[in-house]
Amino acid sequence: MKNYIKADPWNIVEEGFDPALNEVSESIFSIGNGKMGQRANFEEKYSGHTLRGSYVAGVYYPDKTRVGWWKNGYPEYFAKILNSTNWIGIGIQIDGEELDLATCEVESFSRVLNMKEGYLERKFVAKLASGKRVEVKSTRITSLVDSHNGAIRYAIKALNFAGKIRFEPHLDLNVFNQDSNYDEQFWVEVARSATDGTAIITGETKKTAFRLATAFRYQLDIDGQVATAAAETLSHDMYIGYASTAALAEGQTATLSKFVANISSLDVAPDALEAASRSSVQAAQSKGFDTLLAEQAAAWAAKWEGCDVSIEGDVAAQQAIRFNIFQMNQTYTGEDERLNIGPKGFTGEKYGGVTYWDTEAYGLPFYLKTAEPHIARQLLVYRYRHLDNAIKNAQKLGFKDGAALYPMVTINGEECHNEWEITFEEIHRNGAMTYAIYNYINHTGDRDYLAEFGLEVLIGVSRFWRQRVQWSDRRKGYVMLGVTGPNEYENNVNNNWYTNLLAQWTLQYTAESLAFVKASNPQRYAEITAKVAFNAKEDELAAWADIAAKIVLPVDEETGVFIQHDGFMDKDLTPMSQIPAGEYPINQHWSWDRILRSCYIKQADVLQGVYMFEDRFDKETIQRNFDFYEPLTVHESSLSPCIHSILASSIGYEERAYAFYLRTARLDLDDYNNDTEDGLHITSMAGTWMSVVEGFGGVRVRDGKLSMKPWLPKQWQSYSFRIFFRGAHLRVEVKPGEIVVRNESDVATELTIFGQTTPLAAHAQLRHARG
Repeated sequence: MKNYIKADPWNIVEEGFDPALNEVSESIFSIGNGKMGQRANFEEKYSGHTLRGSYVAGVYYPDKTRVGWWKNGYPEYFAKILNSTNWIGIGIQIDGEELDLATCEVESFSRVLNMKEGYLERKFVAKLASGKRVEVKSTRITSLVDSHNGAIRYAIKALNFAGKIRFEPHLDLNVFNQDSNYDEQFWVEVARSATDGTAIITGETKKTAFRLATAFRYQLDIDGQVATAAAETLSHDMYIGYASTAALAEGQTATLSKFVANISSLDVAPDALEAASRSSVQAAQSKGFDTLLAEQAAAWAAKWEGCDVSIEGDVAAQQAIRFNIFQMNQTYTGEDERLNIGPKGFTGEKYGGVTYWDTEAYGLPFYLKTAEPHIARQLLVYRYRHLDNAIKNAQKLGFKDGAALYPMVTINGEECHNEWEITFEEIHRNGAMTYAIYNYINHTGDRDYLAEFGLEVLIGVSRFWRQRVQWSDRRKGYVMLGVTGPNEYENNVNNNWYTNLLAQWTLQYTAESLAFVKASNPQRYAEITAKVAFNAKEDELAAWADIAAKIVLPVDEETGVFIQHDGFMDKDLTPMSQIPAGEYPINQHWSWDRILRSCYIKQADVLQGVYMFEDRFDKETIQRNFDFYEPLTVHESSLSPCIHSILASSIGYEERAYAFYLRTARLDLDDYNNDTEDGLHITSMAGTWMSVVEGFGGVRVRDGKLSMKPWLPKQWQSYSFRIFFRGAHLRVEVKPGEIVVRNESDVATELTIFGQTTPLAAHAQLRHARG
């Protein structure tokens, strides 16, 4: 655990430069806008340890799979979002001496991520080997207003000398991914040019042939006056730039403003990319840096209006929750149905930047409640567009008749994960896809989604579950063999309770959805059933009902708990508290064989199912399973603490709920797992928000009705959060003695607080005593 980030309600603050922490800070201070993202690398040269990262959403490379023993059904590649053109570069020479914080004496240093207004600022004073001292201030944005644009203002002041400062703003395509399986460079240069003050470089990815045109323009000022220094063109393989020199007197400041456009062939035809990037960067420069910064602040203000969580009495907790919300909104904006959420977002290379089931289980609840419905809807449409590939994924494993198996890891619908116990066995992800459809409709009331997109997905997944189970004469029920649940510390198990529960529920929900679409939209029902040949399989509904009624969901007679999987109760059930402290995390200290034979749980498994279907169980059942499984859970997935926090809140374990919240809230800011240098845990950040709103706030949507049972952690004086619900925008404030709900919209609604249902008119507020 590291504790060097200074507490501040709206800013992430680093004071002092420690090279050993630089890659951690590069992750923490990353910025993005849903289309592109940038690690907090330095603009000027840095020869110390750094992980360069400039990412463009949707642009990927199929890196050939590297495994020791190939098995039939393995994906041929692992898709990776690529490190792309380094657009932030500004080389600095001071009377011929390179500015490099790895070789300078750094007298002072600060880095600030302003979350309220959406920009990164860095300040430092450095002393070069010559004794010359400079003061530098850089400000950087990736624009929310025009997601193709980024901009930098880089100011350098001569503190104790008069001399020449040479600026070299440039674009560098000679970039690599550190996680390349075969040390390949994934880009080839297509073109580069520097004309009329605009430098452009265009690259193309190998194999996938995505093109990216990056353009920049710049302006150089001295003490606020435009400098007229001649520009030298710098051009060589994979590199284009300009050089300008400013002659400064002691105490003068030279400021370079760099305007950038990043446009890929996902958005513009390849032959029009250069013209589009030129036009875009000219428009950005014509606005000027101050206008871009003001637009950014206004755009972020609008974002915060819908999603802010305010905490009184704990600055560290306030900073943490806003950091998590900020990163979620930098990662995904919902403006493009082709894009999704990578576990690391735009902050690092780990997990390839591609999509996991984390999106549906953790990301979707955040966007459902903090943004207009179309934002979350786009996440579902993304999966619908991949349905054909999900069917092909299932066919590769021997399934037929339109059965669909959604991938564990993907960017285009094809499975690209290459560990057998996950690729072939962790099929519970299919249930996350169908539950997301239900979750979206339950929250928004948009049942038209079923006829438009959802029903086809439900049918494909249900067909998969039908073929994946088998009848057991011995158990007089349907069993599902050879699976891995969310707890990846158990592989190739039989009858994982969570997976079987999801299969049962999906079959039931699909049947209900078929009946609804048939009654409400007969024409569309006929189109869908003809398309998927449903009418030709008249036994499907009966088979699904039989499986749902008879699937094995074992309960331990002695303890009354749901059994995680066959054989689990035969393990040595010694609580994890008995593991010596020096052996944590066990995935770094124990053999895999020892982990698999142990009872220890990586993340919520049975409890994930209890969380998702909470309304099926009474409080005693939830408590019984929590008390049994939580002491065996080592929480070695960043996704685990939030589910435990929410369930602990629901059964009144307030101290434990808060402890789990703390574990997830500052996971990256304090680098709990010593892995933040690889990138941030973006989907876990959604879990932090869930811990506050669904946990402490007790917010639920049951049968389309909004309810809440808020409680106040004793460490806080009060807190508030915002919710979008069926057109109403609500602000909920939880105080020691009361709950205040304000409807800040034109849409009337009703909500249930501690079991009491109350109407809430547009622009009205209600107060409710908190016991």
